[in-house]
Amino acid sequence: MLRLSTLTLLVLATAAALSGCYDRGLSGAGVVLAAPTNLYYQLEPSGDPAAPSGILLLWDAENDPDLEAYRVYSRSSTSDPYVLRGTTTSNTFHDNGIPSVQYYVTALSTTGDESDPSNAITVDERLALSKPATLTSVALNRAVYLSWDDSPYLTQPNAFSNYRVYSTGFDLDRGLCDSVWTLEGTTVSPSFLASALSNGVPMCFEVSAISIEGYESLWSPFTANTPRPDARNVVMYSSDTLGGAKSGFAFFSGPAIGTIGPSGSGTNDFVVTRNASGIFLTPQLAVDSMQLYGAAPITDLTSISLAPATGYTRNSYQAVPMWGYVFQMRFGAYYLYGALRVTAVGSNYVIFDWSLQTDPGNPQLVPRGKR
Repeated sequence: MLRLSTLTLLVLATAAALSGCYDRGLSGAGVVLAAPTNLYYQLEPSGDPAAPSGILLLWDAENDPDLEAYRVYSRSSTSDPYVLRGTTTSNTFHDNGIPSVQYYVTALSTTGDESDPSNAITVDERLALSKPATLTSVALNRAVYLSWDDSPYLTQPNAFSNYRVYSTGFDLDRGLCDSVWTLEGTTVSPSFLASALSNGVPMCFEVSAISIEGYESLWSPFTANTPRPDARNVVMYSSDTLGGAKSGFAFFSGPAIGTIGPSGSGTNDFVVTRNASGIFLTPQLAVDSMQLYGAAPITDLTSISLAPATGYTRNSYQAVPMWGYVFQMRFGAYYLYGALRVTAVGSNYVIFDWSLQTDPGNPQLVPRGKR
């Protein structure tokens, strides 16, 4: 019968106790590598600041010919023992799902000996940046321009990596964003152009800030907006010029949007006329009305935000450069809203920019919503 010495039993007991932890030199082969150095990590944002989708560990590569592999150890809390998480021949390791709290790495030689552990890294959510405090939007043709305060970068420039922009649908009647969000894109600047969108479809947007370690901040307030068709530098002539052939404008006429036609057409929303005082915009269809936007010139067509709920009239308004105008047009049981900004006025013509909200009943031309 084989008898084990006291020393042999002690060695076996020690090996059993170290099972799952690095066991430097237990093979006795004598090839022990240096510990891996400069272990660091990057989290993979998921959209939920409390639940990253994974973690990527990285460390300096070792060129020793005796290197067989690296072993990665982790633990779920600082009071738990480390356990073997995986083995890799690369100097990187991807751990899918919510990360453990701490990790370290060892080097395994071709003789089976294991090095001392590398530096340990701790996943600490307190390294997350602050969220953008404001978010505004501008409706464009098949696009929405977003901008926000740059405080996450300005307060911690050395810790900042990028911003993530999310989008979902918007319920205009209830004023609520949908529950399923998608990633629109990332940017290092405090602005973003969400493009290739559908006109007339309300959208919600939010933004988060990502640290260099991959921590995601809480999300910004939301902004809701609806892309709409527009055009710039449209020229029209007064009804007593060119026989009125280019004096009528229809925001929406069947499938056509933003069409110029004769002043006598039965589809015109307004016509351009003139008298001794200047050039005027006059509603034509009986179901159309308009009003001056605000009490001062505006800097751009996108300055026209939410279409006013009341105050529309069928009166003519003089076309004045840099001023804005809003049109309300009956469309079945709802209204369509259009915006216009005059850029220049001549003796018998007017040049303007225009936009149309194609979503019936939606007054958003350039809304700036906040939660």
